[in-house]
Amino acid sequence: MRAVLQRVDGASVEVDGEVVGAIAGEGLLALVGVTHEDGPEQAATIARKIAELRILDGERSVADAGAEVLVVSQFTLYGETRKGRRPSWSAAAPGPVAEPLVDAVVTDLRGRGITVATGVFGAQMRVGLLNDGPFTVLVEA
Repeated sequence: MRAVLQRVDGASVEVDGEVVGAIAGEGLLALVGVTHEDGPEQAATIARKIAELRILDGERSVADAGAEVLVVSQFTLYGETRKGRRPSWSAAAPGPVAEPLVDAVVTDLRGRGITVATGVFGAQMRVGLLNDGPFTVLVEA
């Protein structure tokens, strides 16, 4: 499991022109990708890293700052581009495997008292953000 974490001053996600998830102010946008071998252990590790990594201003974590998180599923994090001109998505887990694991990340974060907004799994989404820093980091479990 992978997540690209972007420190933001607000972020939102739209589906069909309607905002379905948004966070305001300081927080993280977490783009989460799942591969075939992932399971509940990897979801728990990614959630812990999202909550506890000290990457907000002043070396604070989301949990320390009471910040919000916008979680958006992103199968393209497992795109393979070493050969040819067309990416391969074969390393990305299919929806029936990936969706419950992305949901598990969200549930874990909420269980820690973190406010979490989400996109819509499998939908064509438009993600808007104001990257703070800019600051972007890749985490893996």
